[in-house]
Amino acid sequence: MTAFKTLDALDPKGKRVLLRVDLNVPMENGRVTDATRIDRVLPTIEELSRKGGRVVLLAHFGRPKGQRVAGESLAGVVGALEQHLKRKIVFADDCIGPAAGAVVSAMQDGDVVMLENTRFHAGEEKNDSAFAAELAKNGDVFINDAFSAAHRAHASTEGLAHVLPAYAGRAMQAELEALSAALTDPARPVMAVVGGAKVSTKLELLGNLVDKAQYLVIGGGMANTFLFAQGKAVGKSLCERDLVDTACAIMRKAADSGCDIVLPLDAVVAQKFEAHAPSHIVTVDHVGGEDMILDVGPKTVAHVEALLARCKTLVWNGPFGAFELPPFDAGTNAIARAAARLTADGELLSVAGGGDTVAALNQAHAAQAFSYVSTAGGAFLEWLEGKTLPGVAALQK
Repeated sequence: MTAFKTLDALDPKGKRVLLRVDLNVPMENGRVTDATRIDRVLPTIEELSRKGGRVVLLAHFGRPKGQRVAGESLAGVVGALEQHLKRKIVFADDCIGPAAGAVVSAMQDGDVVMLENTRFHAGEEKNDSAFAAELAKNGDVFINDAFSAAHRAHASTEGLAHVLPAYAGRAMQAELEALSAALTDPARPVMAVVGGAKVSTKLELLGNLVDKAQYLVIGGGMANTFLFAQGKAVGKSLCERDLVDTACAIMRKAADSGCDIVLPLDAVVAQKFEAHAPSHIVTVDHVGGEDMILDVGPKTVAHVEALLARCKTLVWNGPFGAFELPPFDAGTNAIARAAARLTADGELLSVAGGGDTVAALNQAHAAQAFSYVSTAGGAFLEWLEGKTLPGVAALQK
């Protein structure tokens, strides 16, 4: 995908580079508990600094709704970023005005500074052109390396691209290239795995994927709604009974599009939703009235693995079962490891994303073998739904 300019087209030496990153990381007691997003933006920061750019980091943290909230200051993230970057970072307690201007004016080539939370200003989320212009006063070029915020038309994700020369950072470039390879012009056959609790949260996703994939594998609580729509009993399982007509419509659309919807053949059921609850395996035609479907069974795993072996591309969003509770993680783990093996063998391009998906793949020790695992949540989903992301579109203008 080359509809945007990358760092290959930029000589940053001596330039003030406004670099939008996603540092909205989870924290407990003042400590970053998951530095994945920090690690993703390090290559861009390091490359720009090494080449003599003056790197000015822009980011949001939390949802302060246009007001200064002490607990949502980016000051708490600076230490973790310094540790990972292995260098000193100067922090400005505002992202515009004299405080930001003074810190940026004192920079030398190769320096890295961080400006305060852009969402402390109401103009950020309103994508106010005057606020974008104030941000732009501290930069000569704009680089967006925050795909996970690209579905928001905010001043620091979209507005700046209309004010300054705009480029994609290395993390943004990798994400767009991976998603393009998986959905825009994929090697076929394509398998899409969509799991999670509710059909209602993924209607647009399912509607888009039946036109893109040859196999649409539905797992998690969502699968129960489809099984119920087929007239099967699901006991006390999570099921959106009011969406039967919707599930039937999706299955008809899939048939018209030549997409094979793959549902569970068997299930692991229990009568309590808790770790290590007594469980057993039944076919999906024999779920008892007191049963809850909490994972797919071994026949389903074998069937999905056999189909996966025929495929060239995999897009995955959502687990197959209640993976947080053993032993109901077995189905997700097994299929994740099968995909990882095929990827490692060069047989499969595998792209996955979404918070639960990343957690499940990490738990299965499969994430590192996947071709690409997205740290984006909403942006990844909206891309899969076929929507235009404002932050991406602005780079392609």
